Amino acid sequence: MSLSEVTERISRKLEAKGAQPDRQKIESRLRRLVEEFGVNTAEAERTVTGDLAREYNLTGVGSTSTELRQMSEIVPGEWVTIEGKIVALTPSLSPSIAQNGIIADSSGAMRFVAWARGDPPAMEYGHWYRIESAVVDEYKGAPNLKIHSGTTIARMEKDAPLLPSITPIAELKPGVGSVRAKVIQNWEVSHDRMLQTGLLGDETGTIKFVIWKEEGKDKLELDTVYNIFYATVDEYNGRLSLALNTAMYISDEGDIEVGRNETEIQGALVHIAPGSGLIKRCPVEGCNRTLSRQNYCPVHEIQPEFRYDLRLKAVLDDGIQAKNILMQREVVERLAGITLDEAVGIAETNPLGMDEIFYRIRNAVLGRYYTCSGNEFGGRLLVDSCSPATFKPEELAGLLNRAGGEAA
Repeated sequence: MSLSEVTERISRKLEAKGAQPDRQKIESRLRRLVEEFGVNTAEAERTVTGDLAREYNLTGVGSTSTELRQMSEIVPGEWVTIEGKIVALTPSLSPSIAQNGIIADSSGAMRFVAWARGDPPAMEYGHWYRIESAVVDEYKGAPNLKIHSGTTIARMEKDAPLLPSITPIAELKPGVGSVRAKVIQNWEVSHDRMLQTGLLGDETGTIKFVIWKEEGKDKLELDTVYNIFYATVDEYNGRLSLALNTAMYISDEGDIEVGRNETEIQGALVHIAPGSGLIKRCPVEGCNRTLSRQNYCPVHEIQPEFRYDLRLKAVLDDGIQAKNILMQREVVERLAGITLDEAVGIAETNPLGMDEIFYRIRNAVLGRYYTCSGNEFGGRLLVDSCSPATFKPEELAGLLNRAGGEAA
């Protein structure tokens, strides 16, 4: 390893502790020890690091540790040496990044990024590597391995199988996770690059998943159980989701009794939003987007062979807060008392067309009280079930009495 690389490594350690070291002075000290006094590079690094730590009054600044660490033990802020298998490589979105992906050992897995300025050797998917003097920081709430100019990478002649441990959905945290879960919902995709999104569940709860369009990636089948290894676990607005582009997923013949972490809200439907009622969807496989009145899909353009669907976008108010809700066809049919076939028949023979269905559904549900339950995502309740709320006169009287007492 060159002295400039050792200089860079020492500098990064000191900077991580808040110091502003002079790289030229560091390299000068190293050269004096190595070239004038014949000290080996490792000993010179330890000496210079210790001297500078005392000068800057820093603690916890050691030399590069060659002690092998398990990934499950690693926390942000450390310099580490690990041995792991490359289980995923993801496209680099910046010229400053040479490689990124996921590396795993028997204890766990984490994301890594290799910076291009360090000119690191390219690592291959499915192979084991020993990585020395990498720094661990935090990315999206999880440890992230950074490979820089002072890091050494050596391919290992090792082919040990990895058996990732399955984590219950309720115990997932940001980073990398493996689950055994069932596909319980497919949702309409909201982005041109998105292949599929929906809801996965196991015995402990549910979680949103997404698969982005990428060569070799297939959609998951509804009501099928999958073993999903090395998915990326992200957090947004306090909620976790699984991105499966880094993952390998294999269908399982078994079944899962999905535990529901459902939200239940009772209140009045105070607003029916445009886009409710009878709608048209794009028939192209994997799309399912809502079409305009002119049968136009924003991705696949005009689609004369569209398919009809029912949905309800509304606001449910419980007197304290208003919640945006979304109901799919089965719930809308039960609530509004009209089937999809009946709605299509009316729309095709009535002068108002699809607007007639909007008005009929709005008149059937607006202003009425319901108890709705489902999963909350992005500030919206995705309703699984909804039933009319039972009116209890004694409760209303109690509320009126309490209101009168407060006013007095």
